[in-house]
Order: sequence, then C-alpha cells, then structure tokens
Amino acid sequence: MPISKIRPIRSYVLRQGRLTKHQAEGIKSLSSLYTIPFGDNILNWDNIFNGEGKKIIEIGFGMGHTTAEIAETLNTFNFIAIDVHSPGVGNLLNKIKEKNLNNLRIIQHDAVEVLDRMTLDDSLDAIHIFFPDPWHKKRHNKRRLIQEPFLELITRKLKKGGYIHVATDWEDYANWIMDVFKKNAMYKAKNSDFSKKPLYRPKTKYENRGVNLGHQVWDMVFIKI
Repeated sequence: MPISKIRPIRSYVLRQGRLTKHQAEGIKSLSSLYTIPFGDNILNWDNIFNGEGKKIIEIGFGMGHTTAEIAETLNTFNFIAIDVHSPGVGNLLNKIKEKNLNNLRIIQHDAVEVLDRMTLDDSLDAIHIFFPDPWHKKRHNKRRLIQEPFLELITRKLKKGGYIHVATDWEDYANWIMDVFKKNAMYKAKNSDFSKKPLYRPKTKYENRGVNLGHQVWDMVFIKI
C-alpha cells in the first residue's frame, strides 16, 4: 500500500512566496529543460542524465544555493532535487543554467509522493535532507518529516550501502532523528561525531542564521546495512 494512503506525511509546509522577475523568467524558459513532471512514470535516471552516475535525491532545497554547489562539487553524481515552492525552483533553474549543471534536475512536488510513486526500490545511492522544518513546539512534533513511517519509505528506496544525510541546527530535532534511526535495524551511523560537516556540503543561510543564534549544527549520516 502506498505510504500516502497510510499516513499523511508531507515533506513541505505550504507558504506564500513572491516570484522575482528573474525567478519567473527561469521557470518560463528553463522548466522544459531541467524539470521532471510529477506522475506515475518511474524515474529512468540513465535516460534523464544520458549516462551512469550515483543517484542522489535532495528533499527540500530551499532557494537551491547549496544544491547547486554540491552538484558542481560532486559533478560525477546525478541529483534530483525536490521542492514545492516556486521561488526556489526558479532560482535553482537559473543556477543550473549559469553553472551548466548537466547532473541536476528538479521535481516540483511533494517528495514523499515522488519517492512513493516514481522511485524504484533499492535504486538510490543517497538522500540529502538539509535543515528540514524542526517543528520545535512540542505539540507540533508530530508534523516533523523524519518519523518511522517516512524512514520505512526511504529505506525501501535506498540501495544497500546507500546513505541518508540529515543536517539540523535544532538539538531536540537532532536527538529525535537519532532516536528514529536507532529504532531501525537497517542503519548504522557513519561516525559518532554528529557535529562534523562533510566537506561536500557548504554552509546554508539557515545554518549561518542558526550559528549566529548560538545553535550547534548536527550533520548526521546513516548508512543502510
């Protein structure tokens, strides 16, 4: 049974955002080149990227600055970035063109449904989730993305040896995430130093904001065994 029928998990929060002229022009002129429409067709990565390469999905890319930098750094890997918000989509489309990133495409939709309906089991090498909404008020914790049903979904989609990289600047959410993964016997932590940022991930504006507020940042990498 699709996870969308089991539990109404969402990878996003609906919010309004105004498109700049540059973002709107990016969507108009570049969507046909660099976006993949949501549907029931299974993603064929080899056709999308015209060749082989590790398959990485990023969930919730914001304005896309980090996404573009990582795709530029890991230029032999292939990335599909998923988000619902048009300003970020427009911004990332422009960055794909500016940087000539042939290894990056976008799906503008709920990532949970993309994983559930468009992604083969045991097909992904990695999933990146950087600074998901912490829903820090206790009564809102149930809205957090990283929960057991969601982990069960992405576990099916990852290859053995694939990894999930989650970063957050909220200690309570970091502890929550670690507890969720500890309950799943399919994962082991890559290392015990959850504050060490992998070299490929640049600092995001959210990270800088958190650090300025005195928050520590936790980079958690879990490997499917």
